[in-house]
Amino acid sequence: MSRFEKTIQVAAPVRAVYNQWTQFETFPLFMDGVDRVVQVDDRTLDWTATIGGHTRSWRARITEQLPDRVIAWTSIQGARNAGIVRFDEVSTDVTAVSLELDVEPDGPLEAAGDVLGLVRNQVEGDLDRFKTFIEERGQETGGWRGAVGGATVVTPRKPGA
Repeated sequence: MSRFEKTIQVAAPVRAVYNQWTQFETFPLFMDGVDRVVQVDDRTLDWTATIGGHTRSWRARITEQLPDRVIAWTSIQGARNAGIVRFDEVSTDVTAVSLELDVEPDGPLEAAGDVLGLVRNQVEGDLDRFKTFIEERGQETGGWRGAVGGATVVTPRKPGA
């Protein structure tokens, strides 16, 4: 398995940056390699992505999610990968986003692509486009403020409930 790590600074408050990251189905708007994301439930996502000209699909399970702090996942079907993204407030209007991604190349062609840095370049470009997306919008497109820990999901209460 190959590991990729990158930290970027986004000129937006941590709440807005985190909220945008929870809008998984919008990822194709700024992640060139992501063709489609379908959120099945609060913990399960179906992904389709094209990297180096090859389309791969997988189902991922969110293993940890704490508002404004962290989202971690692992694939449970299809292409093997796992990762964690951390959100750290640098100042009231700047957020550090740190991504760690573990990807297992599938076969000799993808292994060669991994050596050449295709996956790394794709992920770095996607992070840069995420930064531009949220900074240019000036606000998030939505947000989910629930929490996930293991098999437990805590959904936020609606105001007035």
